[in-house]
Amino acid sequence: MNKKSLIIGAAFVDVIMDVPNMPKSGGDVTANFKSNDVGGCAFNVYGAIKHSLGNGSADLFVPVGNGQYAQIVQKVMEKRSIPVLLCDQRKDNGWDLCLVEPSGERTFITVPGIEQCWKDKWFDQINLDDYDYFYLSGYEMEDGQVAEVILNNLSKRNKGSYLLFDASPRISYISRNILSKILKANTMVNANQDEIGYLSNKDTLEEQSADIYNKTHAPVMITLGAKGTYLYDEHGGRLIPGEKVKVVNTIGAGDTHCGGVIAGLQKGMSIDEAVSLSNALSAKVIQQEAGSL
Repeated sequence: MNKKSLIIGAAFVDVIMDVPNMPKSGGDVTANFKSNDVGGCAFNVYGAIKHSLGNGSADLFVPVGNGQYAQIVQKVMEKRSIPVLLCDQRKDNGWDLCLVEPSGERTFITVPGIEQCWKDKWFDQINLDDYDYFYLSGYEMEDGQVAEVILNNLSKRNKGSYLLFDASPRISYISRNILSKILKANTMVNANQDEIGYLSNKDTLEEQSADIYNKTHAPVMITLGAKGTYLYDEHGGRLIPGEKVKVVNTIGAGDTHCGGVIAGLQKGMSIDEAVSLSNALSAKVIQQEAGSL
């Protein structure tokens, strides 16, 4: 049986604007509208896996609601032949205003939607036994009630399966109680240098990674931009080199990195090879406007 992954989270509409710089409080800048793109961490992770492995390699488990943004999400999913597994008419899908500076750095202003209304009954649509890998973002863990629903259901997954937890920029808003439920055996962690400090109070990357690994006994990955990724597992820590490319914007870079790791492991790669693949995919996505491959 081929390995398969379940990508849990959200499909958003990214309203992308180029700005010369971020305005100060009370300031005023002129923006250049670029595009409306469907994104969201889960959507971007799924895109990386599908890009690498083709159809049928993963299922995108995101809710599609009722409203103008939900219509955009549904049309894009239909166009890309992505099955809609969750429909809930109570709210519209969320959207965000993404401000991109000349350096490629992006700043988000997010308006949440149906993706923050998780219910136990949603999991009746799937069989957790079908999956070897699961993706979960910190964006879905900020609300304690939502986090409990998702984590309680994920606790029923096969013992040999792996969860990849993407810390996300919202990591500082996740309660210690929820983090303790996430950082258990078979949870791989993917974070950047800013985020990793919220998961461990140690000083160096090696110490932080070792501290997390001692709780999860699964690979810990810290992304370092063009330098690559610091990887820590039972063999200790090492740098998996990245590649320097011209940055259009950094939307979806971290998400794509997570998708690359899962795709590589599904393909039977070693963790080092999977991280190398994820570095390459991240370098590819930051050279384009959209955050999904």
